[in-house]
Amino acid sequence: MTPFLIASAVKVFVVFNLIMVGVALLTLAERRICAWMQDRLGPNRVGPQGLFQPAADGLKNFLKEETYPAQADKTLFILAPLISFVPALLTFAVIPFAAPLPTPWGVVPMVVADLPVGFLYILAISSLGVYGIVLAGWSSNNKYALLGGLRASAQMISYEIALGMSTVAVLLLAGNVTLSQVIAQQQQGAWFVISLTLAFLIFMISAFAETNRLPFDLPEAEAELIAGYHIEYSAMKFSMFYIAEYSNMVTASALMATLFFGGWDIPFTHWDDAGEPSVWKTLATLVAFLAKTGFFLFTYIWIRWTLPRFRYDQLMALGWKVLLPLALVYLAVIATAIWYLHEQLGWTYGTPMALALGGVNLVLLVILLWGLDRGRILSGSTAEVA
Repeated sequence: MTPFLIASAVKVFVVFNLIMVGVALLTLAERRICAWMQDRLGPNRVGPQGLFQPAADGLKNFLKEETYPAQADKTLFILAPLISFVPALLTFAVIPFAAPLPTPWGVVPMVVADLPVGFLYILAISSLGVYGIVLAGWSSNNKYALLGGLRASAQMISYEIALGMSTVAVLLLAGNVTLSQVIAQQQQGAWFVISLTLAFLIFMISAFAETNRLPFDLPEAEAELIAGYHIEYSAMKFSMFYIAEYSNMVTASALMATLFFGGWDIPFTHWDDAGEPSVWKTLATLVAFLAKTGFFLFTYIWIRWTLPRFRYDQLMALGWKVLLPLALVYLAVIATAIWYLHEQLGWTYGTPMALALGGVNLVLLVILLWGLDRGRILSGSTAEVA
């Protein structure tokens, strides 16, 4: 019991600090990447290549004055950033980030808490973050903050449904809600992005909406609501909302890598999942996991500085009229395909079954693109110019 408690404490300490340092560096990466996209330099004065800019920003927020609106509900005003901040850090606890590490006291799994209901835990805890945003908007006693909080609650509730439904297909194929078993199932055949391509696209779009990132950043639209739900916040309470947003980005990127891209699995080899555990396997799989997560984090930044913001009616219509019906229809089709291949043909999940399901997804994707296009992109514009 003692080695287990010590190992758990060490993993909590290391993962928490890595996330906090990673979030700080991610803010720098976003500013440098957006500067690169816009042909400018970005932060480059504080430290070599601007490396100490996040530390300078953090120090500035620690030293700034805390302000409180005169008519605000002070208790809820203080609690709101904490309610957003804590769930954002808790959700990473069940994501495996490397192969098990051999130690003199036994093999230690590289996950803070290998819960048997790991993915359900993530859905439950991540949904609590919206309470902090709503309370921040309401307790500020500011109409712009209130509108931002209401927008955030409606948006996150709408897209949580599509996000949850898209992952049901993963659970059907994996047969388990433990994320370690989801990775193990992908190691036996092919990554789920091949056999569940449409589910991945639905999950990715919903994840962008859940993290309030462009083109879904309506709750804090600067042109309409000034700064949305955190307009009255300053100093570290203001920073906690940003830390929560970037932590949610890290968790969503890690989830996409885990559910659809094999997690810490190294492609084109079985060296990492066969034989005895070793330190080199742990380090190599950690690098693979970080590379996959980093790719999706770059995609978050890339999309933000490429696409314009949706109108609010477009955002809600996409969630309720497109993604939710699409997820329901897709779930029915893919469940039927899995049942037929598994029960009628006797196939188990492997490369042949993954390719067969990939073919089904390809057909569905072509039908979807044709239906959404409606002659405007693929077929060329048919409307006459007045």
